[in-house]
Amino acid sequence: MVQLSDALVFPNVNTANRDGIVAIGGDLSAARLQLAYQSGIFPWFEQGDPIIWWSPNPRMVLFLDEVRVTKSMRNILNRQEFKVTFNQDFLGVISNCQRIKRDGQNGTWITNDMIDAYCNLHQLGIAQSVEVWQNDQLVGGLYGVDMGHVFCGESMFSKVSNASKVAFISLVHHLKSNQYQLLDCQVYNPHLESLGCREIERNDFMKILRNEV
Repeated sequence: MVQLSDALVFPNVNTANRDGIVAIGGDLSAARLQLAYQSGIFPWFEQGDPIIWWSPNPRMVLFLDEVRVTKSMRNILNRQEFKVTFNQDFLGVISNCQRIKRDGQNGTWITNDMIDAYCNLHQLGIAQSVEVWQNDQLVGGLYGVDMGHVFCGESMFSKVSNASKVAFISLVHHLKSNQYQLLDCQVYNPHLESLGCREIERNDFMKILRNEV
């Protein structure tokens, strides 16, 4: 495992350990975060820990044509029970992702420093958000990092039933209409699998990220 210095460089993702950890240390500057995502790497750590940089193998992704939309979800979307916007309240989305209670987690990996760093990326047009509104209240959403042809999803939240699914499906429709290749979901969880996501080899993910396929 590599200890990062002040130099803006990451080791090759194939040097990651069995858990997918590539390196530790460094900072959350915009330049380093951009390089990380370009290199197939993302930060994930808890408050009080050093910054840990990951590139898991296998990688959880969504090929956009494989998204699963149930009949009940289609009905919800057709009834327009929610209003969906893009990049209208990035801070509200990431702050709710930080606060939301999640099964099996005692705290959050979205530290205040992470919020500052990703808000900075948002100001640069790199981090993006999807907001879901009901009666003018923010009830769901997600955020991630836009690599131009791959969108790297980071976190989502829901205050009412189905709001995060609406955000996810709306993002997929947006990505498809703009000829993106892939939605990166990073690591497996059963909720993502239910939406059509699946695991692929890290090397295959890297080929897509580098536009080699």
